[in-house]
This record gives sequence, C-alpha cells and structure tokens, in this order.
Amino acid sequence: MDAALDTLNRPQHSLRLSVIDRCNFRCDYCMPQDTYQWLPKDDILSFEEIGRLARVFVKAGGRKIRLTGGEPLLRKDISLLVEELAAIDGLQELALTTNGYLLEEHAQSLKDAGLQRLNISIDTLIAERFIRLCKVDGLQNTLRGISAAAAAGFEKTKLDMVVIRGQNCDELITMLEFAQSQNVQLRYIEYMDVGGALNWHEDKLVTASEILETLSQHFGDIETVDAVSASAPAKVYRLANGYEFGIIASMSKAFCADCDRSRVTADGNWYSCLYATSGENLLDAIRADDQDKLLQLWRQLWLTRDAQTAVKRSELESRQTSFDLDELLADPHLEMHTRGG
Repeated sequence: MDAALDTLNRPQHSLRLSVIDRCNFRCDYCMPQDTYQWLPKDDILSFEEIGRLARVFVKAGGRKIRLTGGEPLLRKDISLLVEELAAIDGLQELALTTNGYLLEEHAQSLKDAGLQRLNISIDTLIAERFIRLCKVDGLQNTLRGISAAAAAGFEKTKLDMVVIRGQNCDELITMLEFAQSQNVQLRYIEYMDVGGALNWHEDKLVTASEILETLSQHFGDIETVDAVSASAPAKVYRLANGYEFGIIASMSKAFCADCDRSRVTADGNWYSCLYATSGENLLDAIRADDQDKLLQLWRQLWLTRDAQTAVKRSELESRQTSFDLDELLADPHLEMHTRGG
C-alpha cells in the first residue's frame, strides 16, 4: 500500500515508537523536574500490541521505525520486541535511541535480534559536567556502550549532542574529534523549547550557524552534503578530511515542510508532532485486535494531519517553554520523554 499523504502532501514514512516513559537519567533539557506523573502500568502496550500497531503502520506505507522512551533499554526483554519488529515484511529500517548507560549489556543481543541502527545521546565528555547535566554518574557507562555497539557490529551509529549555551557549547570541537575517533557520526541538536524543558531560554540556544562558525574556525572549510532524503531532520556537512557530521536545526530552521514522521507513546497515544498539544488515543483500537479498523483509523489520522508547529513557533516574537509545571503534572503526555524526543 502506498503511504497516505497528509494535508501538506507529506507521506507517512517514519514512526517514533516509545516503549516506556521512564528514564534512568534526568537530563536538564528534557527531565529537569523533581516530580513526574507516570503513565498507568496497565495502559502500557505489550510487545504483542506494539507489534500489532507496527504491522499496521507498515501496511499503511510506513518504512522506518525508531524505538524510543524514556530510555528504551529499561524495558524488560527489549530484544524480544526488536526480534518481532525486525521480522515485519516491508519494514526497511529499525533503529533505537538510547542514552547508552545500559547499552554495554544489551548491544549484542539487540544486534542479534535484528536492530539495524543506534543513536546514542551524549552531551559532554567531562565527567563532572555529565553528572550536572544528566544527574547520573554515567559517562563511563555511556562510553563503554559506544564501544560495545561497535564491537557488536553496529554500523552508521550516530551520537546526538544537545548544545546548550553556558553548559557544553565549549565542547563542540572535542566532541566532534571524539566521534571521528570512534568512526561514528556526530549530530549537534539545537536546544528545543518542547515538552518538559522548563529551564529553556532563548539565551541558551546555540544555533546551527553558530556551530558551523565555531567548527570552521578550527577545521577550515566545511561543505554541505547533498541530502539523501528531504525528510531527514539533520543537515549533513563534510570536513576537508572527509568526515561527515550533522546538525539538527529544529529551532532556527524548522523542517516541518518535509516531516514524514509521527509518534506513538508507550500507552498508545498518537501525536502528529513533538510539539503537538493533543493526540489521538489508539489504545482501545489496538487492543480490539481489528487490523482493518486500526488501519483505517491510522490512515485517517495521517490524511488529516496538518502539523507545522515548529514553523509557527519560529514566527513568534519571543519564545517561552511550551508548558508550565502544573500542565505537565496534569498530563504526562505533554512531556518530551513520554513522546520519545
């Protein structure tokens, strides 16, 4: 089946599928609060239910699934889910985003189960700063996870660095040099005012142009690489020595026009965008085990999708955090860690 087109003629090719809302980190840009309202355990989709939804997504024309959280490696027996999803006929890519803390013990089983690609979040190479940013003494665990991924045979691994002024923007060069040494691609990510990013402020935003300026002063000429896919969130650049890195300029250069992805939370709520203020509850439809009805609902959600919230927010004269603490506590679905940021 050909992928449905939304109201802006964007095909539905990619799905961010959260398997858990909990995380073992408390990163300042994602989970800075002391208190959280977690999703009810009885509402969390089983592996069978996730598989059911994934097959409908692929039948509707979907191509790529990325497993997210929270921290997906906290989900017990995650490799069993990977094995089930990897066997879906027509799924072209199965990836997973992790903070890497538990990756050393899971890398080989994930690879053996059929996981194709990893994104590993790492925002600093300084141990004390890691603790300050993530509230966990976990730098060495994450570094071992990166090594374990390579040893397990993962290729095209990406490291994701959220750049925050005054916190880690002085590591742009050292992080890139580290990524080069590990034969992985580094992606710089602009600090977003989304979900539970209650500490976000415009002054903390380091834009893509600033990042490029800093890198070019150190490495010399940097060329733009032609995009493999218009819908890819990162723009790719190449150093003179051939090393390629990416920048996700979600704040300064919103990419809504070509966005082909939606999100489903661990309890089956569908969101058209990371910034969306409301979603569609698919839990009952998934548990009804009526594939035709679920497929019809899924296609209808995409056909009526008109999300371009990042562009609209970029047009605001001044920007503030998307929600206040009371709103987040009242509805955990508003949190970025629930939607799989």
